[in-house]
Amino acid sequence: MKRVLIVDDSAMIRVVVKKTLSTMGVSDVVEAEDGLKALEQFKSQEIDLVFSDWNMPNMTGLELVREIRKLNTTVPIMMITTEGSREKVVAAIQEGVNDYLVKPFTPASLRAKLEKWATA
Repeated sequence: MKRVLIVDDSAMIRVVVKKTLSTMGVSDVVEAEDGLKALEQFKSQEIDLVFSDWNMPNMTGLELVREIRKLNTTVPIMMITTEGSREKVVAAIQEGVNDYLVKPFTPASLRAKLEKWATA
């Protein structure tokens, strides 16, 4: 695991994800507060794992997933969101999301998801 992109309009969520990654030895983290900035980051450097919120200004997480999938079909993408309905989960997976974590989450549940992808 080299570089992780964390995309969330909540600075607090970005801090929690970043701290959890840090406890797992992942220190190369790039942050963005919306999908547009995230897409710029994704295009400008190699990213190995993406964590994205669903509801953000300027470009939603689902729109970001669509754009990333046009550029890269294999990078793991995890959606971290309050949108936990079955329809939303199915829609996200159909767009190319690899995994899903519903807010509010515990550091333990985040760590379990991270371990699944951070070792890939």
